[in-house]
Amino acid sequence: MQEYLSKEALIDAVKKTYALFDKEFDAVPEQKLNVRCPEVDRTPQEMLAYQLGWLQLVMGWEQDEADGKTVVTPSPGYKWNQLGPLYQHFYAEYNGYSLQELRELLSGSVEKWCNWVDRLSDKELFTPNIRKWTVTNANWPLWKWIHINSVAPFKTFRTKIRKWKKHVCSVG
Repeated sequence: MQEYLSKEALIDAVKKTYALFDKEFDAVPEQKLNVRCPEVDRTPQEMLAYQLGWLQLVMGWEQDEADGKTVVTPSPGYKWNQLGPLYQHFYAEYNGYSLQELRELLSGSVEKWCNWVDRLSDKELFTPNIRKWTVTNANWPLWKWIHINSVAPFKTFRTKIRKWKKHVCSVG
């Protein structure tokens, strides 16, 4: 996992990896948004819904803790060792949105995400145990949660969407 030396470097990584991921959708035809291919485990709609779901979920944990609520991770009714049903929830939540709508929602979520990160202090970002919800499972400093839910999947899904396009869009 990438080690960041500053908040600015983390925000820059989020923005750059998101921009590269988003650009891949320029060549995805709307009518193929939900086409599945055996070579890739998610459709383009599912990739976007996954990202929207996780960004909102993590920011929800942050808001719940700030409001003095008990944070349930990953989400009420879901356990860490059974994330498949949570992903299905994300896919269903964003089903029926157009490709453009999904991209706009994700763009807005990434902007909120980066604004949230920008408001955090270095102590909040780089010191373990500052947030109760970060201790729940992995006991990572906040920056790792931010990376693992934005930069890492943006890179992974960029590879997946490129592979998906190769198999689906070149078939006619």
